[in-house]
Amino acid sequence: MSEPSTHPAEPAAADPPPRPSSDAFRQAMGRFATGVTVVSSRWQGIDHAMTANAVTSVSLEPMLLLVCVEQESRFHDAILGAGRWGISILEASSRGTADWLATRGRPLHGQLGRLGVRRGPATGVALVAGALATIECQTVSTHAAGDHSIVVGEVLSVEIADHPGDALLYFRGRYETLK
Repeated sequence: MSEPSTHPAEPAAADPPPRPSSDAFRQAMGRFATGVTVVSSRWQGIDHAMTANAVTSVSLEPMLLLVCVEQESRFHDAILGAGRWGISILEASSRGTADWLATRGRPLHGQLGRLGVRRGPATGVALVAGALATIECQTVSTHAAGDHSIVVGEVLSVEIADHPGDALLYFRGRYETLK
């Protein structure tokens, strides 16, 4: 005769909860404050740039950084084709720059003409003048992830503003300032 079990019976498997909507996911991620950057590259003699908040430090040894880029964007081909790119971490007064480079369908040629930019010393890509910091990278790997690609780059150069201003953040679907 077997002894009675002292463990309670496991509950019957319930139906999984419904999958969240993409709108709910977008709203939840909007509660996560992020810095605002411009990612830039130069491909086939043309400067390409976009506003991005999906930028993350990956490793200190070696120094690696990642950016997530929508596969359907024209910037996707540029960053993969060039293999070298820059990140400009925007300060609070750069909201206009962030808005412009987030505008779909803006003209490709001359899109940086209205911005103050300088060339990066390691890659020659356009970097936003007056940024809190700039980082130049060489792509070391890419990973498909849903409708985006994760582009991982080894850091080639870092420049930090001598007198940085306030940071530009993105929170709840709008720009904010961190003082």
